[in-house]
Amino acid sequence: MSVNPTVNRRAAAALGAIAVAGSLFAAVPAQAADGTGSPSAAPSAAPSARQTPKGDGAKGICKRLPKTEERVAKALDRLNGDATVVGSIARLQQRVTDAKTAGHTPIATYLNDRLTARRSLLTTLQTRQSDLKAVATWCAANNQGSTK
Repeated sequence: MSVNPTVNRRAAAALGAIAVAGSLFAAVPAQAADGTGSPSAAPSAAPSARQTPKGDGAKGICKRLPKTEERVAKALDRLNGDATVVGSIARLQQRVTDAKTAGHTPIATYLNDRLTARRSLLTTLQTRQSDLKAVATWCAANNQGSTK
């Protein structure tokens, strides 16, 4: 008697599919029993992301303060640069002027909207820089945020 290998593979695949379907059907009543329709988990195993903060994060803010001040200063230098500095307000203003001169109205409108956003970013970063000066003073007076 000869055995056809194709039939054996098909039979094995069918048995595998039945086994998977059976395990899925067996899990449904267990999930439905708790009324949630999802696998039950112990309430005490809540992820740490759901816990309330234990403080204001002053220690971490004080620790990152030098890098933060450096990034803000670098961004302000770039924004306040002349037309040769990539990312500066002056360079974007020049691009808007060039687009208007060339008659590319949609491009000029798009660039002008970016210019408006960049100018508001300048104001935001200037405010942040002054806030960081106050934070630096506080960190120095409070042991880098280690005291409570």
